[in-house]
Amino acid sequence: MGLEVHVELGTKTKMFCCCSTSLGAEPNSQTCPTCLGLPGSLPVVNATGVESAIKIGLALNCEIAEWCRFARKNYFYPDMPKNFQTSQYDEPIAFNGYLDVALEDGEIFRVEIERAHMEEDTGKSTHIGGATGRIHGASHSLLDYNRAGIPLIEIVTKPIVGAGARAPEVAKAYVTELRELIRALGVSEARMEMGQMRCDVNLSLRPNGTETFGTRSETKNVNSLRSVERAVRFEIQRHAAVLDSGGTVVQETRHFNEDTGSTTSGRIKEEAEDYRYFPEPDLVPIAPERAWVEELRAALPELPRVRRQRLKAEWGISDHEMQSVLNAGAIDPIVATIDAGAPADQARKWWMGELARRANEDDVELSALPITPEQVARVCALVAEGSLNDKLARQVIEGVLAGEGDPDQVVDKRGLAVVSDEGALGAAVDEAIAANPGVADKIRGGKVAAAGALVGAVMKATRGQADAARVRELILEKLGVQG
Repeated sequence: MGLEVHVELGTKTKMFCCCSTSLGAEPNSQTCPTCLGLPGSLPVVNATGVESAIKIGLALNCEIAEWCRFARKNYFYPDMPKNFQTSQYDEPIAFNGYLDVALEDGEIFRVEIERAHMEEDTGKSTHIGGATGRIHGASHSLLDYNRAGIPLIEIVTKPIVGAGARAPEVAKAYVTELRELIRALGVSEARMEMGQMRCDVNLSLRPNGTETFGTRSETKNVNSLRSVERAVRFEIQRHAAVLDSGGTVVQETRHFNEDTGSTTSGRIKEEAEDYRYFPEPDLVPIAPERAWVEELRAALPELPRVRRQRLKAEWGISDHEMQSVLNAGAIDPIVATIDAGAPADQARKWWMGELARRANEDDVELSALPITPEQVARVCALVAEGSLNDKLARQVIEGVLAGEGDPDQVVDKRGLAVVSDEGALGAAVDEAIAANPGVADKIRGGKVAAAGALVGAVMKATRGQADAARVRELILEKLGVQG
């Protein structure tokens, strides 16, 4: 298995011109002669793009080239206005690194990095007509070159061997860890659902005991962590079925289908020599000064694995619990909620419980839910001060997610505050005792556990808005029983 991950850098301008990279602009409004490949236009390298590439390389334990240059990767496709992509070929800016990733059971698996190199993105094709949204069967296509020239870093692993049946898990863990690392560096938001980070899965099988790799397939542009895992698993099974039946695996690109979890054939894959790489004549080589590289190394932020170990100790949780937090994508929301004033255990409770459940139901990431860490922290504060119990807090969160406002506004609109008036609670307790004389007698006789039935009756009468602990105390007081 080999994984190629493209990361769209968060620079303000494109890789080789000064056109804006902001989202949402009118099609083809953020273009110029350079990113459109018009005759006579000349590229200039984005310095922030180079700096981001070096940071990524350093965080991946790579060697940083003392000298590297760009190349032209030649191929024709309508969304490539120049008919070549400015990339790097045999002289990348970063190479020979590794990334250690944690699997579900805590095992650490080292993924070796072949290279991380700079390049530019293509434009966007929208195929009109047809049933699949792809070019096959379409009546015509629309082209938007706003994205053409946006800086990309492509991170390529060395062949990942030895994972065996755990290859799908390794692939997901690697892309997860890589996404966390990219975000920690601040070079990209790495939002896979928006195409800011996407993965190509290269996979082949070989008979046990042999050294020669089999024919590979390349599943292109897989854009979620779950899909990376599913794509690897499907391709393993597909290759095995073809080989077991005596067939031959075709070297090709394939598309992953989210709805079925399967891949379908794209096009026959070219070898590198078919791209006719040659050095880009319009760009000078890049030779990062060693002092600058070391300055960038010294300024790297706390990296994800180190941060998780620190948080695990601070929160007092196990490796398994921290892995669950990581898998849920909950680390940043929890930290932000704690920073907003919530206790760590309460922040984890809500993000890993009610909010994780809701994200799973909606099939979105936690960060995509319409609730902020500050709002979750406010819910925690309302519970701590006794204004809400857990049941009411869940209703408040539901209201915030539904767009009804901040937690305090939801409490007011829905009338969800805990009933704290002693007179009202006492009356409700008296009614429950009077309505359940048999239960009251059991409690007077020493069966204190039976108080739960009366507590339930009071909670029902107050629509869950009473403090259950205080209700129990009142019941025992009125029945003359020590708790």
